[in-house]
Amino acid sequence: MSDLPVVVIGAGPQGLAAAAHLLERGIEPLVVETGDGPAAAVTEWGHVRLFSEWPELVDSAGARLLESTGWTAPTEGFPTGSQWVSSYLAPLAAALGEHVRYGVRVTGVGRRGRDRLVDAGRGEQPFTVHVTDASGAESRIDARAVIDASGTWAQPNPAGADGLPALGECAASAFVSYRIPNFADAEQFAGEHTVVIGSGHSAATAIIELSRVAKRHSGTRITWVLRRGAVGNAFGGGEADQLPARGALGTRAQRSVQAGIVDVVTGFRVEQIETTTSGAVLVAEDGRALAAANRVVVLTGFRPDLSFLSEMRLELDVALQAPVRIAAEVDPNFHSCGSVQATGAKDLAQPEQDFYLIGAKSYGRAPTFLAMTGYEQVRSVVAELAGDHEAAARVELVLPDTGVCGGAGLFDEPTGSANGSCCAPAKTLIQIGLSRQP
Repeated sequence: MSDLPVVVIGAGPQGLAAAAHLLERGIEPLVVETGDGPAAAVTEWGHVRLFSEWPELVDSAGARLLESTGWTAPTEGFPTGSQWVSSYLAPLAAALGEHVRYGVRVTGVGRRGRDRLVDAGRGEQPFTVHVTDASGAESRIDARAVIDASGTWAQPNPAGADGLPALGECAASAFVSYRIPNFADAEQFAGEHTVVIGSGHSAATAIIELSRVAKRHSGTRITWVLRRGAVGNAFGGGEADQLPARGALGTRAQRSVQAGIVDVVTGFRVEQIETTTSGAVLVAEDGRALAAANRVVVLTGFRPDLSFLSEMRLELDVALQAPVRIAAEVDPNFHSCGSVQATGAKDLAQPEQDFYLIGAKSYGRAPTFLAMTGYEQVRSVVAELAGDHEAAARVELVLPDTGVCGGAGLFDEPTGSANGSCCAPAKTLIQIGLSRQP
């Protein structure tokens, strides 16, 4: 199978980085992307500014490939998604050239001549990646290995607290969105009532931008809905966060709440969304109802699409749907400290030999993924596929601490009574292998 390519699913940051690392190792990559261009998901949230600085957003192998074309790495500032694409991801995709195919949707991954039940000779057979193109034509790609970097963007979690759409949620689609709004047209929120559901960084970003609208336009109402029984660590780690811009998100959102610009409703688990002539009315499991909203912004996280992997032998955590060896490290139900360890090929290995989930998809439903996490995963996985086991086992990244003590319960506990354990001492952030030029 050495003559076959490694198929990479998804031309996002990690998928493109995987292709660059494979080329450096002398292995042919083939990146297949559903969208019509690179980083299609990032492009959709291009108006959002990242809390990671440029050096944390550029993969080392990607930088080396681009430098051969005369590209210079951005070294300062916090780009928007659009700037990340235009200044790095799109040039990287262009440098990869024919190794990236667009408008290709993966519909299934299997082993040639072996369904999921068959053991005999399974690892000796190439993967078969079934795809459809933009016209609907079907084809099959044989591969020596498969790296799934398709992310979770296409699978947003619903408003319903039971993980399923709330009653009436689909019917209320005219009022409901699952993305951080683009506030370039702030007038659409001026003088209106917007409800934001969620407790992560996306929700904090939406709250900050809505607060700006409210300061300029009287009559603008903002309601922030949390499922947990207390605000807890919804405001993040503040100054204790080793990514200062990430910590600042929560701090700024907290100021808006303290100033009375935002109403916070805790312990509110959405059961129903009623469509009325005045807007969408959210009803909780305990019967409480909010004032009718003109817009409902649901930012409750994402989940992986595993539908096209039904013939793969996967070992995933029953709750997170992440590889079992990393689940306990990132699971908000158990992980009490802000620091998360880097993960590599050994942690991501599956019973299906030479198949890997990387990037945001490797974290399943966990919300703590960083770009630099994915780049370290890519480096290790590609080294393993190349037979460089020593490099694959080596850890070349220490991740920044969030400064948040969470523990079981605070993330989704009805009363907010469980406080978890105290964080360990903060770790020092180390930048590894990032190319910088003056």
